[in-house]
Amino acid sequence: MKRTASPSSLIRVGIDLGGTKTEGIALGAAGEERARVRVPTPRGDYGATVRTIADLVARLESATGSAGATVGIGIPGAVSPATGLVKNANSTWLIGKPFDQDMAEALKRPVRIENDANCLAVSEAADGAGAGCGVVFAAILGTGCGAGIVVDGHPLRGRNAIGGEWGHNPLPWPTDEERPGPACYCGKSGCLETFVSGPAVTADHRRITGAHMTAEAIAALAERGDAAAGDTLGRLVDRLARGLAGIVNVLDPDVIVLGGGLSNLEFLYDALPPAIARWAFTDSLDTPIRRAVHGDSSGVRGAAWLWRPEETTVNARSYTPD
Repeated sequence: MKRTASPSSLIRVGIDLGGTKTEGIALGAAGEERARVRVPTPRGDYGATVRTIADLVARLESATGSAGATVGIGIPGAVSPATGLVKNANSTWLIGKPFDQDMAEALKRPVRIENDANCLAVSEAADGAGAGCGVVFAAILGTGCGAGIVVDGHPLRGRNAIGGEWGHNPLPWPTDEERPGPACYCGKSGCLETFVSGPAVTADHRRITGAHMTAEAIAALAERGDAAAGDTLGRLVDRLARGLAGIVNVLDPDVIVLGGGLSNLEFLYDALPPAIARWAFTDSLDTPIRRAVHGDSSGVRGAAWLWRPEETTVNARSYTPD
C-alpha cells in the first residue's frame, strides 16, 4: 500500500469493485491521493465481497490517520430504483442483493453507490480527458463494455438507472455475418459488448484464425505485419465506430473518453474519428476521442468524487440503519 504521512480530517474513500480485482483509494481535501490498495475480488461470494470492501475502507482510514471517511463505491451494475436491489451486473453474484444497505450496515455510515462507468466519467470530467467539457461520454472497453455520461459535472443516471448502458444495445448496421451475433450474459444476442470488449476481440480472432490470443497480443502481432491480426483490429475499429456513431447521433457529446484495457491500443485514436464520421449523421465530425488521463485509476477516483470536496466527513456514530 502506498501512503503519505500527514493525516487530514477530510478523507474521501473510493472503491472500484471489479470482476477480478477490487481497488481502494483515499483522497485528501484537495483531491490528492493519500493512500491506495488493491486486492483480488472474491468472485461468486457476496458476503466476502462486502467484508473485503469494509476491510479496504478500514485499511485506507488507518493509512491516512482518519476515521469516518466518506465512501463511494463503483460497481459493474446499478441499484434498481424500483427494488433497491442490484441489477445489470456482470459480476452476477451482486444481482438481487441490497448492496448499498449491506455496505452501509457494514461500515456504519451512509455510502454512495454508482455504476463503475459513471465513476470513470465523473473522474475524467472532473480533472481528466473531459475536464472543461459540458457533456462527457466515457466508455469502458475492458472485460465488458459499459459507458457513463456526465453533464455539467454530474452523472446522468436516468430514470431507470441505466443511463449510458451502451454495451447492451445491438451492434448498429450489422452485416449478414454479424447477425444474430454472439450470445450475451444478459440473455440477448448481438449486444455491442459481444463485439467490442476485450474478450470479444479474442473470440472474434479465434473464430477466424483458430488462435486464442488477447487483444494486446493481437495488436502486437498486427504491428509485425500479420494480416489476420490486422483484419481483426480492422473489424474492431469498424464495429466500435458504428457503436460510437450511434452515440454521436443521439447525444452528440463534447468528448468521447475511452477507458479499460482496449483504450491502451494507440492506433484507435487515429483510426476512430474518420471511421465514426462515415456513420454519423453530420456533414463533418470534430468530436475528440481521448484516452482516459487517469487510466486504470479513473474508476476508483471517480468513486471517491461521488462525495463533493466541500462535504464533511461522515460521523459514523450518527448512522442508524433503515
